[in-house]
Amino acid sequence: MKIALMDSGIGLLAATAAVRRLRPDADLVLSLDPDGMPWGPRTSEDLTRRALAVAEAAAAHRPDALIIGCNTATVHALPTLRARLEPGIPVIGTVPAIKPAAAGGGPVAIWATPATTGSAYQRGLIEAFAGDVRVTEVPCWGLAEAVEHADETAIDAAVAAAARLTPDDVTTVVLGCTHYELVAERIRTSLRRPVAAPLVLHGSAGAVAAQALRRLGEQPAPEAPAEGTLTVLLSGRESGRLPEAALHYAEGRLLPLVGSVADHR
Repeated sequence: MKIALMDSGIGLLAATAAVRRLRPDADLVLSLDPDGMPWGPRTSEDLTRRALAVAEAAAAHRPDALIIGCNTATVHALPTLRARLEPGIPVIGTVPAIKPAAAGGGPVAIWATPATTGSAYQRGLIEAFAGDVRVTEVPCWGLAEAVEHADETAIDAAVAAAARLTPDDVTTVVLGCTHYELVAERIRTSLRRPVAAPLVLHGSAGAVAAQALRRLGEQPAPEAPAEGTLTVLLSGRESGRLPEAALHYAEGRLLPLVGSVADHR
């Protein structure tokens, strides 16, 4: 089984690590776009064009499924990617975990990029799944960029700024950008609140990985032999390793330890 994941940068690491933990034997293809990042400020048309190029680079390696490891790309490019690649390659998008977060009933905050915060897409999810829950949308200025470059000082500043915008009584936080899952515990620490219930964080990585297996009719096998390979593509060019910043995070360090780097032939 071979699963590809795509994003402009290392935000795909959370979903990649989730797939690796569920199926250590799966071959992985990671398709990034360092030449075109960040995707967030681009127009919808331009972002879709970049995402399609990254997806087609991954598709050339004949994966059984493709995960879009990026909320922004899912919003803008999912229909185009599905039209181009399915039914041959199932395409799984990443959606903020607003529905399970709202099910807890407590006040919810959604941490997301400024472009996503207040967007019709996010507001639609809130109306559909969290109509009876108080929701605060929190724009996280510069956090995705800081995580992408493993800039500790910038990460601390961005997390602190978003924490100040988060109401004290919030009990649940949706991590509405895949990059944020790489610093989830730092976000949790920043939001120690004077409330009885512990803070709950909701990311998308685990659900996306599980959905990919379901689309393929596969079952989790976390005890499978760790034989899966790893192929890295940077704006379509094959690379022997992940970007340096990826190894700053536990999710990035997991990959070379579990699988070998595969040369595409």
